[in-house]
Amino acid sequence: MKIDNIKPFNGQHCETTATGTLLRQLEIELSEPMLFGLGQGLGFIFWNMKTMNFPFIGGRIKTDLLTQNLAKNLNLELTVKETSSTQKAWESVKELLDNGKVVGLKLDCYHLEYFSNPFHFAGHYAAIYGYDNETAFLVDTKQQGGQVKASLKSLALARNEKGPMSSKNLYYTLNKTDKKYDLKNAIVTAIRNNAIDYLNPPINNIGYKGILKTSKEIQKWFDSSKDIESEFKASAMIMERAGTGGALFRNLYRDFLKESYETLKLDKLKQAHTEFIDIANLWIEISNLFLQVSKTKNRKYIEQASDLLKQLSTKEKNAMEKLAEIYPNA
Repeated sequence: MKIDNIKPFNGQHCETTATGTLLRQLEIELSEPMLFGLGQGLGFIFWNMKTMNFPFIGGRIKTDLLTQNLAKNLNLELTVKETSSTQKAWESVKELLDNGKVVGLKLDCYHLEYFSNPFHFAGHYAAIYGYDNETAFLVDTKQQGGQVKASLKSLALARNEKGPMSSKNLYYTLNKTDKKYDLKNAIVTAIRNNAIDYLNPPINNIGYKGILKTSKEIQKWFDSSKDIESEFKASAMIMERAGTGGALFRNLYRDFLKESYETLKLDKLKQAHTEFIDIANLWIEISNLFLQVSKTKNRKYIEQASDLLKQLSTKEKNAMEKLAEIYPNA
């Protein structure tokens, strides 16, 4: 069975694409930058563990939080469930589908057949809108094909995988409540909350402090790397093309600020948008320098990237300080 009149969200980032598809079923039509911004999605993390092949540089908040924030800011009811039973996990999703409800799934994309370059990442999202005896019908990002198919067997493996960012067969639904949302208020609330969280990182490898720390850590990484070519190439690809919308999610946030300014006409939003144009361009430069490191193994490119990261730490801190002071008509 397939749910009729499905309106798949055509997005670049997996969580906004999955959640955007659920929102469309509720007749809520918002752009991807707006979904990312209302989900208070902008962040930064430098993450390195001995079990990892190379450090991870991420540009958004923790998995699962974006949809939680979005639901809260849009006055929607979010229902999230987990179970260690793969059978129960499928039966529950199947029942929702049979009742005409599109469902969001959290997965490890390694097991999904439609991924051309499979890799283990258990914080991936897709929406499911139908199934038959062997196949699940999903909505994924446009770079993965949009409306795609996966075998039920591979879907069960993807949902139940263990490892970093994984959950126990997590699935979620969204429903409207009696309380309608006010977009202007939602934008202001989301911007202030995102800025305040960003400016107050609990540890030094998150937020603007994390960017500053990364400026030193990438030099250590270069000096200790066993495979400079593949590691820095992969990291550059993650920044630009792994569902980030480019520039490590800064393009999405830049466009969210533009749309927010057009809605609210607040000067601070216009200023912050201008600053994020520069910030996004610098992140693209970082990924290009990583590619140069990969090709040449020349340390000068790492040193250049390190200098840019120091600049970015200050620029992002300054922009977010402005945004933390946003009020309606401010």
